[in-house]
Order: sequence, then structure tokens, then C-alpha cells
Amino acid sequence: MEVALVYNLKKDDSHTHNSENPSSQNIIDVSTQVTRVNKSADTYAEWDTIETITAVRDALAHRHTVTMIEADDGIFDALRSFHPDIVFNIAEGRFGASRESQIPAMLEMLNIPYTGSDPLTLGICLDKSRAKEILSYYKVPTPKFVVVHSLSEIRMENLFLPAMVKPLYEGSSKGIFNSSLVRTSHELYEQVEKILTEYNEPALVEEFLPGREFTVALLGNGSSLQVLPIVEINFDSLPKDVNPIYSFEAKWIWDEVTNPLDIFTCPARITSQLQAAIEKICRDAFSVLRCRDWCRIDVRLDTNGNPNIIELNPLPGILPNPEENSCFPKAARAAGISYDEMINKVLDASFLRLDIAQL
Repeated sequence: MEVALVYNLKKDDSHTHNSENPSSQNIIDVSTQVTRVNKSADTYAEWDTIETITAVRDALAHRHTVTMIEADDGIFDALRSFHPDIVFNIAEGRFGASRESQIPAMLEMLNIPYTGSDPLTLGICLDKSRAKEILSYYKVPTPKFVVVHSLSEIRMENLFLPAMVKPLYEGSSKGIFNSSLVRTSHELYEQVEKILTEYNEPALVEEFLPGREFTVALLGNGSSLQVLPIVEINFDSLPKDVNPIYSFEAKWIWDEVTNPLDIFTCPARITSQLQAAIEKICRDAFSVLRCRDWCRIDVRLDTNGNPNIIELNPLPGILPNPEENSCFPKAARAAGISYDEMINKVLDASFLRLDIAQL
């Protein structure tokens, strides 16, 4: 099959794109322009490094012809002229609350099949409040929350402490710092103001659940949906006196390749009853939000030890280096699935869903 790998490259790596990619002649260079946004230090946290992009390419190339296309200003024309058999989509999009929907929407307009969830699901999952509203409607447990658009909307009688304060439309721990867990009204105002000004988007104020935290990788669709071994986040491994949350600092600063944190246990050491409860709410969340092919779901236990859905990541992080603690590949390895097999299983799931016979 002719597979196009569509991606966004971290801008820190943009100047080395062609020199470090051993198959740069196979890249459709759709633009030489680099958009520079200095909104915050975590601006490009969602985008992929050249190491991840080439690892996905190499995995797909074991069975298919792969062409790489960067999702920048020329992406629509590149897709229209090339028109591959299928797109393996890992592009996070560029601007706006619906940015993850941009590539799938273009592909549907061009009638090009693609891996992963559709524009509607991607947009809803990135808007944490919309996702939580749907989960609540279907009685899938999720922490209570309030969306704050301005400081004048804050009414302490309608809120709860302690709470997590997050940007409404971000992923990859963007905007979630050690200070995001607030315990006083002063801290709440301070963090909401930070989100409103630095991210220029509403703040999600979410009830903080004090229990254990897990992340769950799902692969496939329908009756073939597979829940991979559950990953637990070990907050005891974080620096002393920091909050028990998987913050931007924990994910991207304190956890270094040369000195990785012992922050994950996979498979998680949990009872069979808790495992079944976590797997059930993750399957339910995957279903009601109409995810496709793959997703990673974050789960936390409440004061009674019951699992709640924190958020869904239908474009999960897939760093190839085991030392980088990327949870979807970690769960796959625990299931005996190599990185290359994992990538191709996602593609195979899309073939089965789309009823595409492989050539």
C-alpha cells in the first residue's frame, strides 16, 4: 500500500529536518516557512521529534511504501496531488481548539482513508469540558468541573478545593504545572489568570481526586478492541515536596533520558477487581466518544477508590525510545508487542474498520 505519514515536527528540530532524516528525498516539502509562536515554553509539546517521526516511518516501511508529508501550510495541495491509499495520521494540528481535527477533515474532503479518530471525536476530546459532558451523560465517572472564561466568573460557592486548573484545549501536559493543583482561593485565582492570559483560552477547574493514577492504552475497534497492560504513575518517584500530579515538569523536565524517573509501573500492581473496573470505564469512554483504532486514557481513583476518567488522548504520544517513558509504547511492550508491531497494528485496525483489503 502507498501510505502517507502526516505529522507535525517540533520546531526545535525544524532546522535539522533534512539533514537528520536519512530519507529526506521521500519527504514532500510542502513549505519552507516556520511559524514561530512564543506563547509559552510548552508551545510545541504536542508535536513530534524527528526521532519519533522516522521511527513511525521505518515501522510502516516494513510492509508498505511510505511518503512523509509535514502538516503545514501546503498540506492540502500535497495531499490532493499525491492522493495516497491511506494516511497514517499523527499530526496534532497548528492553531485553534479544533486543531487536531484539521488533517482528518481535509482527508474526508479529499476522500482519502486515514488512521485514527474522525474530526468530531478529535475536537471533542481536545475540549476537555465537552468530553466530560458526554461522559457524564452516559454515566461514565469523571471528576466534577467548571469552565471559567474570565476571573469575574469565579464564584467560590460553585467551586471546590483542592482542584486542578488546566487549559481547556491542550494535551501533552501543556499548561499543567506543579502549581496547577490549587488548595486556596488565592492559588485558584492565580492559576486561572495564568491560563487566561498565557494560553488565551478558558480554564478548566476540575475536582482533584486524591487516589492512584493510571493511563490505559487501547488498540483496535469493536469486538477486536484490546486493552493493553495498565500503566500506573508512581508519584513517590517525583522530587520531594512536589504535588502528586503528572505535570509538565514531571513529563518533560524532571524525567530525563540520561536520568529517567522510576515513575511508571507496567503492568500496574492492582487487584483483578480494580483492573476490571478500569478496563470497563476505558472501554465505555472509548465507545461513547466514538474513538477509532487507538487511544490512551488517563484514569484516577477518587476517595472511595473508584476509577474516574480524567481525559482521552486519541492521538497518543508514541516516543520510540524506552528511556523516554512514553506510555502507549510502554504498555505495548508489556503486552509483548514491539514498537514496529504496535504501529502496524494501528494501521491494520484501520484496514479492518474501513474494510480495505491489503495489496
